[in-house]
Amino acid sequence: MVSQQQIDEVKAFLLKLQDDICQTLELADGKGSFHQDEWVREEGGGGRSRVLTKGAAIEQGGVNFSHVYGDKMPASATASRPELAGRRFQAMGVSLVIHPHNPYAPTSHANVRFFIAEKEGAEPIWWFGGGFDLTPSFAFKEDCIHWHKVAKAICDPYGQDVYANYKKWCDDYFYLKHRNETRGIGGLFFDDLNEEGFETSFAFMQDVGNGFLDAYVPILENRKNTSYTQKERDFQLYRRGRYVEFNLVYDRGTLFGLQTGGRTESILMSMPPLARWEYNYQPSPDSPEGKIQAFLKPRDYLNE
Repeated sequence: MVSQQQIDEVKAFLLKLQDDICQTLELADGKGSFHQDEWVREEGGGGRSRVLTKGAAIEQGGVNFSHVYGDKMPASATASRPELAGRRFQAMGVSLVIHPHNPYAPTSHANVRFFIAEKEGAEPIWWFGGGFDLTPSFAFKEDCIHWHKVAKAICDPYGQDVYANYKKWCDDYFYLKHRNETRGIGGLFFDDLNEEGFETSFAFMQDVGNGFLDAYVPILENRKNTSYTQKERDFQLYRRGRYVEFNLVYDRGTLFGLQTGGRTESILMSMPPLARWEYNYQPSPDSPEGKIQAFLKPRDYLNE
């Protein structure tokens, strides 16, 4: 059983997490600031969306908090969980995507969330989910190692197989079948987390949310002032096209938001401000642009 007090604790953590992430990213950017839109969902709930545009390092970044509820779970949630059909639900979470200006600074995404579905005469069904992943246009192995070291350090206190399992889940989830490549270098992805009980599951979700900044900010700081050419900028925009393809074709969070009548601008704020496509573009495997392909498959960066 999950109490209302426990649900309130989750919400309080998520609101503070949004504050902390925005403040830290503003400091890393050095110029831009997040502007907030508060919104209300007609069917129940609402949220606050914060967007930073045209910063010194961040071209566009969005950090969204939402808490929505309703009488009927959407099709995207019940497709793999038919037992949820007919239940009222609450869903709350923080999600973010950061698109830097510099082609050498990778795009990053993170999300932590909590779901609970209830109906009269039955035990509530609840779970936590989340994770973070990194999408470079030009990848550096030392950045990949740092990213995954932080991910593993978060997971290790919870069991020796946790990092390996959630890394694989991330590699499998952020896979573009039609391109035969992963969206980036992976990270962590978890869902349906409840087997260890509320307190342990909530603690893990908090550690993942708080750990995102430890993973990302050092990479952003290290790459944001790297010199680059228009050719490299063009390639960054081309690679951003893959990001758009994944979010619109595969991403469950995007589908859930749209199917629950969520705020469209908040759901789609993960999209890059600029992206491009080029018919049958195939850079030489030995070129700087071609070398990204070696990173777009599952790799064990901590043991190579």
